[in-house]
Amino acid sequence: MITIERIRALTAERVNEAKLRDLVLRYGRIMRSSGEVLHASGVRAPIGSRCLIEAEDGSQLAAEVVGFEPGALLIMPEQGTRGVTRGARVHVESRAPAPLMGPALLGRVLDGRGVPLDGKPPPDVDRPWPLLGLPINPMQRARIEEVFDVGVSAINALTTMGRGMRVGLFAGSGVGKTTLLGMMARHARADVVVVGMIGERGREIREFVEDHLGAARERAVVVASPADDTALGRLHGAYRAAAIAEFFRDQGKHVLLVVDSLTRLAMALREIGLAVGEPPATKGYPPSVFGALSAYVERAGMGAKGQGSITAIYTVLVEGDDHVGDPVADTARSVLDGHIVLSRALAEAAVYPPIDVVASLSRPMRGLVGAQHDRLASRFRALWARRQEKQDIIDLGAYTQGRDPLLDEAIRRGPAMEMVIRQGVEEAVTFRAARGALATVFGEVAP
Repeated sequence: MITIERIRALTAERVNEAKLRDLVLRYGRIMRSSGEVLHASGVRAPIGSRCLIEAEDGSQLAAEVVGFEPGALLIMPEQGTRGVTRGARVHVESRAPAPLMGPALLGRVLDGRGVPLDGKPPPDVDRPWPLLGLPINPMQRARIEEVFDVGVSAINALTTMGRGMRVGLFAGSGVGKTTLLGMMARHARADVVVVGMIGERGREIREFVEDHLGAARERAVVVASPADDTALGRLHGAYRAAAIAEFFRDQGKHVLLVVDSLTRLAMALREIGLAVGEPPATKGYPPSVFGALSAYVERAGMGAKGQGSITAIYTVLVEGDDHVGDPVADTARSVLDGHIVLSRALAEAAVYPPIDVVASLSRPMRGLVGAQHDRLASRFRALWARRQEKQDIIDLGAYTQGRDPLLDEAIRRGPAMEMVIRQGVEEAVTFRAARGALATVFGEVAP
């Protein structure tokens, strides 16, 4: 007969066995490689676990379990496979990576592995936070009810953002998205700014930190995984930036998370997916990429009661200015709360920032601004769209005034409307000032 005491004794024995297993390192061996993927036998671990591989020089290379096959784990090193030999020992370090966090991260520049890039000692941090974040019950998230002032006139007036909103910044190469990101990082009303530079040119990282962040650097954390980093390094850089933003949101802070770019994160996910044998689908992207992007975006937003918020801006690099046929752009539009589109034509016409106000959208805007603001913004878009549509006819001198009342109004108010769009790089335009400028275009007074 099994007594209660016997059950307790058996339970304690099982617990002690589990603790002992955790203290014992179980080593496997690297058997072969396939590109950036290593095949390890003799060790078991779930996907996502962090492993350490022993190199010939005695150093240990960090790696992650990205898949498995019969009799072996598929492991991808964070810094590439160079230096790994056949038969090298490997063991599991952690089943759930959790980088350390703390206020000492502010003002620092780190890589995707948390190593300082600014020449300073490692930050004094002691609180672990899951690299993949902690999910929030959607019914417990606070609603988007407060305007988020980004200091950019065209956005504040015509595509008003809300605190806790997720926005995509869509642009081709060389249109000025990095400069616009720097403006918003400097001027936004946020307690903490977290910048994830994923797959960007190494030259741009230092320029962004020193030239674009400006005074915001003291309250900013920059995570940089440049283009020469491995696919796993770029992925971890994006995840680390989101984890840092989540940590500060958990502390009650209002965070601005800037990720440049979501497209290069998708490319890193594609490299990993194809390396482990996933079939290519839309434009070579495996199906898992689009689910991973959606999950990544969902990490931002409003927190639960007592927490702060993460207002996120993700840049999307569209190939050849194709805003329709790009699968990453389509996925981003479907999961984000709004999008800001940059126009190459406006950039070539020296209109800065070159925001296409007709193609841009803020879904929560109507619930954030008053009836007058919403009405004037809709009228502005209608006039701007008609002016763009008929610009060729106007330039040729083929239009006669009086034929189209809406176009006549657009031409008459054109200079005042352009003043709402134009803004100097170092200039900050508050939400209140932008709303007043919008009302002035139509001869009204903002409340």
